Amino acid sequence: MELGKQAGLKPYPQPLRNVFGEALLNVARANEKVVVLDGDLGNSTKTEYVREEFPERFFNIGIAESNLVGVGAGLAGCGFVPWITSFSSFLLCNAYDQIRLAVAMSNINAKILGSHGGITLGKDGPTQMGIEDLALMGGLPTFTILVPSDPASMHAAVKAATDFEGPVFLRSSRVALPEIYPMDNCPFEIGKANVVRQGSDLTIVACGIMVAAALDAAAVLAQEGIEARVLDMHTIRPMDVAALAAAARETGAIVTAEEHLLQGGMGSNIARVVAAHHPVPMRFVGLADTYTESGDPDDLLKKYKLTAVDITAAAREAVAAKVG
Repeated sequence: MELGKQAGLKPYPQPLRNVFGEALLNVARANEKVVVLDGDLGNSTKTEYVREEFPERFFNIGIAESNLVGVGAGLAGCGFVPWITSFSSFLLCNAYDQIRLAVAMSNINAKILGSHGGITLGKDGPTQMGIEDLALMGGLPTFTILVPSDPASMHAAVKAATDFEGPVFLRSSRVALPEIYPMDNCPFEIGKANVVRQGSDLTIVACGIMVAAALDAAAVLAQEGIEARVLDMHTIRPMDVAALAAAARETGAIVTAEEHLLQGGMGSNIARVVAAHHPVPMRFVGLADTYTESGDPDDLLKKYKLTAVDITAAAREAVAAKVG
């Protein structure tokens, strides 16, 4: 993948799932209350890093997601900080009732990793792609929802989620993402979006892998004389209402970009905020009402219009609507 090339971002050698494993091991070393629950996918989610160093704090529950959540909630009730881990699609589609009852309604201090989110899971196919996870988690009022965009923000997000008191859902990706932030100096505050590029003509709001794509789009737009502000909306809930209201007021147009269904995703929630505070022209880049197929991640992103090219086209439309 050449994500971030136009913006001059430095590639990172490890997939984001590997970075999650490293970050999880770091918080386990720092906090003896951290325990990890695995759905027999430790080699894919990279929770195996914790198993190798702290086998007594690692529990492979097997391919039984409902039980996985129940055991994790029980450990949280005993004062531990459980990380309940599996693919996003498996946890939310197989164990949603348990997440709702045992974690969300109880407002218990459990953390859920939804790994392999989006369509960049690639050749494993649509049954394992988490394309509706943000919408499903958005239906659970007590959950904080985090979507880191690069290696440094993944480390920061895992630490912030572990330190936070209450239910947290963190979405991870299978693919490698370029470096947006310095590894030793990543600003990350739950509920506060990061301005990763300044601009006055429109704002592109993105999360996860689409932040690098948004920066690529902004670099292309700058060559056309259009200066785009880029917001990394790493927290989907609580959403940074102040940053969105300021973006609408100061730049006059907004494009959202997410590797998720448009229905119920980040963009639809941003539209609600913008409509309430300062209505402006908006365009939305995301997955339309469709399931995808198995394929190369780059090919899938192109086919389903989730690239910097698509963000650039949407930005041109939003700016034209603003001046028209």
